Amino acid sequence: MALDGHYDVIVAGVGAMGSATCWQLARRGKRVLGLERFDVPHAMGSSHGVNRIIRLAYYNHPAYVPLLRRAYELWRAAEYASGERLLFVTGGVDAGPESGAIVQGALASCREHDLAHQVLTAAELGARHPGYRLPGDFVAVFQADAGFIASERAIVAHAQLALAAGADIRAREAIVGWEITGTGTVRVQTGRGAYEAERLVLSTGAWIADYVPALRGKAVPERQTLGWFRTLVPEHFRLGRFPVGIVEGEPWLLYVFPEWGIPGFKLGVYNHLREAGHADELSRAPNERDEALLREPVRAYFPDADGAVLSLKCCLFTNTPDEHFVLDTLPGAPQVVVASPCSGHGYKFASVVGEILADLATGGSSPFDLSLFALGRLG
Repeated sequence: MALDGHYDVIVAGVGAMGSATCWQLARRGKRVLGLERFDVPHAMGSSHGVNRIIRLAYYNHPAYVPLLRRAYELWRAAEYASGERLLFVTGGVDAGPESGAIVQGALASCREHDLAHQVLTAAELGARHPGYRLPGDFVAVFQADAGFIASERAIVAHAQLALAAGADIRAREAIVGWEITGTGTVRVQTGRGAYEAERLVLSTGAWIADYVPALRGKAVPERQTLGWFRTLVPEHFRLGRFPVGIVEGEPWLLYVFPEWGIPGFKLGVYNHLREAGHADELSRAPNERDEALLREPVRAYFPDADGAVLSLKCCLFTNTPDEHFVLDTLPGAPQVVVASPCSGHGYKFASVVGEILADLATGGSSPFDLSLFALGRLG
C-alpha cells in the first residue's frame, strides 16, 4: 500500500493530551502528524464543558504533585506562547468529613509536599465563601493555588501552537489500525490513507481500548453529565469570590466551579449514574434524570444556586480499576506510547502529559517517576 507521508511521530487523538503532545513535538523540530476522529476541538469526548479544575492539594495520591507543579509552569508557557489566558486561579476547597478520603488525601499531599494550606470548619468556610453551605461536621482544606483551565480553549491554543510550529493536524480522520513494520517503524491506517512514523502516540481518550488490547475491560468509558444552574445570589458564585471545590458528601462526590464562560453555577457528580459502555454507544444527550441527580446536591450544599437549569452537557470518563493514569510504552513495542490519563481527573495534567509523551516518543524516558502509571500494573 502506498504511503501518504512519513513522520517522526504520529499522534492519534488530538484532544487535551494529544494537542499538547503535538505542540511539544513540533516545537522540538519533529515532523509530527496529529490525527483526530472528530473536530478540533469537539464535544464527543472528555474535555468539553468550558473548564476543568486544577489543584495542588491532590487527594488522589501525593505522587501527582510533582507533575502538577510542572503542569502549572507549562500552562503558563502555553498562555505566553498563545497570548491567551488559560489558567484561572480561584483557590480550592477539598471538603467533607474530617476522617474522609478527600480531606485526609488532600492533607497528605499538602504535608508531603509542603503546600501552604488552611483547615477550615464548615462555618468558617461559609463565612468566607457564602456560596458553600456545608454540613456542620464537615471540614475543608483550602489551598490557594487551585483554580481551573479553560479546557476547550486550551485545546485550541495547543493545536494552533502546534500548527504554527509545523505540525500536520488532520481532523475527521480516525485511525483504523496500526502495525509495526519489518523495519521497526509504525504504520497507521485510517479511512483516508496510510502513514508511517518512527513512533506512535496513542492518546485516543475513551477509544483507547480499541487500539490497545491490554486495556480492554480496564479502560472503561463512563457517561458523565455536567450542570449549570442559575444563581439566586450571583455575588456568592462570581469569579474571585467562589473557589473551585471537591466535596465528599452523602451520597455524592462533587466538583464545583464559580460562574464563568457561560451562565450558571457549574456542578458535577463523580461517576454520575455509573453508565458504562463503549464510547460510541453512550448517549451524549442530557435528560431529566441527569438534571434531577445534579439538583439534589445543589439544593443541599449550594442553595443560593438552586435556580433554573441553564445548561446540561454530557462528556465521558475513562476509568481504570485503580483510577490512576496509564503513561507507558507498549511491552515489546517501545515505538508505541500509550496515554490514558483518565478516570475523571486527568485534564489538568494535559500540559505536562504532552511533555511526558513527547519525551517518551523521542528519548524513551521521562524525568518523572512514572511507575504509578505503568501499563503492566493492570495485569
